[in-house]
This record gives sequence, structure tokens and C-alpha cells, in this order.
Amino acid sequence: MPTLTPPTVRVHTSFLAAMAEFRAEGRGDRQDHTMVGTEIRAYGDSWHRPEVFARFVAELRAQRHEETPRPPGWVPDTTLWWVEGDEYLGRISVRHRLTPALREVGGHIGYDVRASARRRGHATAMLRAALPVAYRLGITSALVTCDVDNVASRRVIERNGGVLADERQGRLRYRVPTSGLTPSG
Repeated sequence: MPTLTPPTVRVHTSFLAAMAEFRAEGRGDRQDHTMVGTEIRAYGDSWHRPEVFARFVAELRAQRHEETPRPPGWVPDTTLWWVEGDEYLGRISVRHRLTPALREVGGHIGYDVRASARRRGHATAMLRAALPVAYRLGITSALVTCDVDNVASRRVIERNGGVLADERQGRLRYRVPTSGLTPSG
């Protein structure tokens, strides 16, 4: 059964395969400002080296700390990977607070599931498991957004109690309650 875990070098091989799937979809180009896209541009040519991958994992884990250096406009976030055994299935990031830009289109939580693992309920389960993490960070109503035409993501958010707040810049903005939840649902 898949679980959320902090980033780990244990899934190196399957992580590389997942990133190849994202690249095959066109992720990682200069217009892709998602977490996965940004990371592919920064590390895609060197992730295969174990020492680079270990450094990447350590950097992701450090992002949850307030004192960790980060680019201007970025906030602390807790990144967790959805894994089953040694198989990387996806990732989710819980941003500890919102900037004006995140309030508009990014939200508190962003997630990605690799292509070969989609349509099996992983995104719904991953978001459900991450909501208590948000709650422990003091987020009682998480802002979660998706593209207007992303029906699958809309269903994921709604299955987790998301209530549509509005639409801005081609993004649907949902409020998802985090209180009273446990990682198992």
C-alpha cells in the first residue's frame, strides 16, 4: 500500500523513470513553472549520479525549515513522496504559508502523479494523506488550485472535501478543510 514519505534516495531508480515520463509529456520546458518542471530544468541532466540525487533529496527535505535559503518569493514547504516499496508514484508539496502569487494561483498544496500511476486513485489518496500535515502546520483550510480544464484534478480536490471558492487566471480555487482528518482518511 502506498504511503507518504519524506524524499528518500531509496527510490532513485524509479524516480528517474518517473521523471522520464514527465519529460515525455513535455514537462520541464521554460514555460513549465510547476515543481516538477523546475526540478527537471535544474537537475534533469545530473539526477542519474547518486551523489547529485542525494544532494537533491537533502535540499528538498531542508525546504521545510524557515532558515533554509530559497529564491525570493518562495516559502517553506514540506515535500512528501508517494511511494510503494521502492516505487516512486508521485509527490505532494504543502506550502507553509501563502504569498500573494500563491494566493492567486498556486495555493497551499501542489501535487503530481507520474503518468504510469494515474487513474488509480493515487492523487486522491495522496491529498487525503497530506491534509493532516497541513493541519499540523496551522493550515485549517487549505487553498488547492487546478486548471479549469483539469477534470481529474478537480475530482481529486472535491473528493477530499474541496469547496469551489472562485476562478482566477484560468485556475479554479478550492478550499479544503484539514481539521479532524487522519492520514488514513
